[in-house]
Amino acid sequence: MGLIWGIPYLFIKIAVSELTPASLVFLRTAIGAALLLPVAAARNDLGPLARHWRWIVAYTFVEVAAPWFLLSDAERRISSSLSGLLIALVPAIGAILAWATGSDDRVDLRRVAGLGLGFLGVVALVGLDVSAGDIGAVGEVALVALGYALGALIISRKLASLPLFGVVASSLALTMIVTRPSASRSCRTPCPRPRSSLPSASSA
Repeated sequence: MGLIWGIPYLFIKIAVSELTPASLVFLRTAIGAALLLPVAAARNDLGPLARHWRWIVAYTFVEVAAPWFLLSDAERRISSSLSGLLIALVPAIGAILAWATGSDDRVDLRRVAGLGLGFLGVVALVGLDVSAGDIGAVGEVALVALGYALGALIISRKLASLPLFGVVASSLALTMIVTRPSASRSCRTPCPRPRSSLPSASSA
């Protein structure tokens, strides 16, 4: 699970050394849309989405377009491991949003204590690996976690009756279309390289 969870953040870290965040988001969504859209169309999963297009757009923004861009931008300044760790806040944020918006789940002391302990654990670990210059990037990843939590809430509250395969395929396609104008732009100046924990030759 840890390996599967961490690999995408590592690949993003490598990719943003050569690509702009918008270009990376376009490439990711283009590949996903190319794979999923034909399957969704063959399963007739796209037709039912038309009447719910507003919530599809909202889901696309909070779950794919904004988070993927923010995450790509943040990983130019912080490590991939720190990004993955911050995303671990998604369940806690999701629980808070669900309770705040009238979820049927009962709030009890055990759940509150569990969420609080998990949150403090993430804060403690992040605090060991954050410098003053990283605060903006940490804030971006925190917004990513909020977006992922909002996306799950939209799925459960507004799009639960729709085929999930079609929702995901359409969200990838919409993000691909929006980011297409930026896809052909490479970095006009050299992109920041991922930080290395190894000593440089000059410091050796």
